[in-house]
Amino acid sequence: MGMIMVKCPQTGRAIPTGITIDRERFERSPVFFKRTRCPICSADHAWFAREAWVDEPGGWARHRGAKAKGAAISASAKRL
Repeated sequence: MGMIMVKCPQTGRAIPTGITIDRERFERSPVFFKRTRCPICSADHAWFAREAWVDEPGGWARHRGAKAKGAAISASAKRL
């Protein structure tokens, strides 16, 4: 299970919608329209499902962060 995320149009940052779902079910769901209160800019943002994604624990964003951290460690090890 993961959180449906959208991008804040004011800041460009990812924000949680408060809706949890698994990625497969989200991808099978019909097109829908929702509104979410943004914790960053305090505005209500309207969004369509096609503009959202599911952020699951251990998903791509965390994997990408781990790769970047690993690259930094490798680079510093080369300097030694």
